[in-house]
Amino acid sequence: MSLSDPIADMLTRIRNAARINRDDVNIRASKICSGIAAVLKTEGYIKGYDLIEDNKQGILRVNLKYDAEGRSAIETIKRISKPGRRIYSPVEDLPYVLGGLGILIVSTSKGILSGKSCREQKVSGEILCSVS
Repeated sequence: MSLSDPIADMLTRIRNAARINRDDVNIRASKICSGIAAVLKTEGYIKGYDLIEDNKQGILRVNLKYDAEGRSAIETIKRISKPGRRIYSPVEDLPYVLGGLGILIVSTSKGILSGKSCREQKVSGEILCSVS
């Protein structure tokens, strides 16, 4: 079975798992999904992630993070750039999510970075998704 948009699949799996308070979620592994998971971990939205080898492409197990009351650290996660319509932005025009309380995840020439890291390194790219 081919998957036309692995990023949207990853975000949907995380969103659905967070809604039912699952501790972890399995996602098909790819470099871009690993990069997104790394940014989510760095920014504190997930506890961590592991790459589980199988005889195919591998599985990315993402450990979700909850507060003491059981609310997910990820309130909303939304795909911005889609296969049918790519959204690129120069570093000066990168939008802020919730006035700076959320993050953007951007695919750049230096890898997958958060919007804050893009502004610090002065690199632009394709806006993949927003998380708050």
